[in-house]
Amino acid sequence: MTASPTTHTAASATPRRHRARLLVPAAIAVLAFTATTAAADTSPTTANERTATAHDRRAAEQKPKAMLDAWLRLWNGDFAQAPGIISPGFRVHAALLDGGDGSSIRGVDGLVAWIGQTRAAFPDLRFTSEVPPLVDGRYASVRWTATGTYAGGFPGAKAQPGTVVTFTGTDTLRMRDGKFAEYWVNTDTLSLLTQLQAL
Repeated sequence: MTASPTTHTAASATPRRHRARLLVPAAIAVLAFTATTAAADTSPTTANERTATAHDRRAAEQKPKAMLDAWLRLWNGDFAQAPGIISPGFRVHAALLDGGDGSSIRGVDGLVAWIGQTRAAFPDLRFTSEVPPLVDGRYASVRWTATGTYAGGFPGAKAQPGTVVTFTGTDTLRMRDGKFAEYWVNTDTLSLLTQLQAL
């Protein structure tokens, strides 16, 4: 025997009403718990924790920027900055003028020696950032301008000592354990060589 559509609908509606009656108190309990939790979040302890977390976040964001400031000071001749910001396993990726790829420049000592060689040809070389640095997770990047007075000794250069040169570039660095571990540099070498009359 088949049930009539009216009987079937009435029979299936009863369990639905019963479930709805159970769900309404459960929903009210969830709302009450949420309201209680939200009210608890305004306690002084939780507010202090939120302030500390926001402070930690700001400090974490500022650390790479402070490291980039120290990085520019290092390139400006303050070699004492190197041990605090350069990892012992520091690696360089660069198209060097001698045809190298930078892989021979390693660690604090290798980087300081390379910067020293650069500064020998331009003793007053000064790097400044052109735009605020970009930081994304473990990577930081800074666009810079360098200006210095040529002192002589640059291979193939016909420019007279005393010639002032200005060139630009972008440094991208990878951070690990609070120090710079890897470095990619793009420099406008064409502009520099043109000013030095080395082309």
